[in-house]
Amino acid sequence: MGDKIVIIGNAGGGKSILSAKLSKTLTIPIFKLDKLQWNPGWVPTPVEQFNKLHDEILLKPKWIIDGFATMESIEKRCKAATTIIFIDHPVLIHLWWALKRQFLCLFRPRPDFVDGCPMIPMTGKLIKMILAIDKLLKPKIQDIIKQYENSKEIYHIKSPKELQKFTKTYCY
Repeated sequence: MGDKIVIIGNAGGGKSILSAKLSKTLTIPIFKLDKLQWNPGWVPTPVEQFNKLHDEILLKPKWIIDGFATMESIEKRCKAATTIIFIDHPVLIHLWWALKRQFLCLFRPRPDFVDGCPMIPMTGKLIKMILAIDKLLKPKIQDIIKQYENSKEIYHIKSPKELQKFTKTYCY
């Protein structure tokens, strides 16, 4: 496993849990793109500011970057990475896990997200986003990753069982 790790995939796939476990195991800092993209009240970070912050992370000697953001940022991350982990469960798994997480937010705020961004009101948008990513953006992500199949470590995780096996292999 390299020291510049991209964890990419649709919402509700387990990216944040995996990134936390890998960070602990490998002692590599995590950078969560949701925290760069959003400000309290679901106010988006201006594009120029996001790009500047994102590019500064890519210059660091070690990182785990957890999140999706823009296709442009995905391309930059994959180019700079030593390891790419693509979590690509069936879309119904992403929906189910994301909705479970939304439900839990009724009882406690999401600890890995931006303060002041309540999750429940965004549930409809989240469902639409998951479906759009699966149908429209997943093929583009696969094309980006394919460019690096001979030059980087790539892990394509296609099921919860594969995610569990990967976690048991690489995390402790």
